[in-house]
Amino acid sequence: MTKANVFFTDFRTVAFGDGLPAKLKKLVRKAGIDQIDMKGKFVAIKMHFGELGNVSYLRPNYAKAIADVVKELGGIPFLTDCNTLYTGSRKNALEHLECAWENGFTPLSTGCPILIADGLKGTDDITVPIRGGEVLHEAKIGRAIMDADIFISLSHFKGHELTGFGGAIKNIGMGCGSRAGKKDQHRNGKPVVAHRLCTGCKRCLRECANDALKFDPVTRKMSVNQDKCVGCGRCIGACNFDAIRFTENAANADLNRRMAEYTKAVLDDRPHFHVSLVMDISPNCDCHGENDAPILPDQGMFASFDPLALDQACVDVCLAAEPMPGSQLSDNLARPGFVDHHDHFVNSRPESEWATCLEHAEKIGVGTRDYELIVVK
Repeated sequence: MTKANVFFTDFRTVAFGDGLPAKLKKLVRKAGIDQIDMKGKFVAIKMHFGELGNVSYLRPNYAKAIADVVKELGGIPFLTDCNTLYTGSRKNALEHLECAWENGFTPLSTGCPILIADGLKGTDDITVPIRGGEVLHEAKIGRAIMDADIFISLSHFKGHELTGFGGAIKNIGMGCGSRAGKKDQHRNGKPVVAHRLCTGCKRCLRECANDALKFDPVTRKMSVNQDKCVGCGRCIGACNFDAIRFTENAANADLNRRMAEYTKAVLDDRPHFHVSLVMDISPNCDCHGENDAPILPDQGMFASFDPLALDQACVDVCLAAEPMPGSQLSDNLARPGFVDHHDHFVNSRPESEWATCLEHAEKIGVGTRDYELIVVK
């Protein structure tokens, strides 16, 4: 496979010159986004709207820059994400939209609508075959994402407590999965009910097609019959009280492979383009309701037709950077007896692992890790 082109520009600007959104527009144009025929076509711009309380997510200004370019090329853009599997402020479409609005993402600020791709309760998905899948053979993807003619990822590149970092592949593979799709990737277990949170409303009961949910009329609490449960996660989407959750995580390497395979399912057979901003590099995912101090300095903006090459380029520039003083990373390195892994992401979160994801993505044909970095001034 030939090298992929990855285009890069830094965050430097000139006084009274163009701002960073204009610089981002120039970057994606140089990277060849206008090679995609967008005229009259629906264009999904997949991004993360940030959890409430977290302020390290990408600003709406960057989303507007991409949406503006799409409209200039004749496309019909919309911003999108899927609901979360965990409890928080984005587990159903209503809360998700309110979270996005509170974090500044509106049609006025971004220049396009916002759609939650897997619907009100995270159950509006479509099953997509995974060509070349080794761990999985099909993916459950938010329907609005698969209905789009063209797919663009706009990713905040940062650390992650399980996968080492979150970049394009995580934004696409995990982010485009419906709640059931996220369960396929993230969990090997089945849900349990926290009785202290259960109100006995029975809303979840309507969602179960396997007779796995039982209501105790004495305690007025729900419970899950583990023998009948298939682990679809639909009861989690039905619960408004955060009382139902999964308990077992898949191993990190398995999680990484599943994310790579979901990414392939999303991208196969349609035009796609990818942008990552390596900034506010917090040690954890933007799904957290908080963000710790950045572990590394801001690096710049990257764009490519190849999401794997894009992730590899972002990893490389981060691994070559100096840790930020006063960060989780620098604190770990200064701790007596700490084992230096010579990897900023693993040193920040020693329980994490990221290499498996990129290796598997290359193996199944998501893209190539071999790239040429082209600097845009």
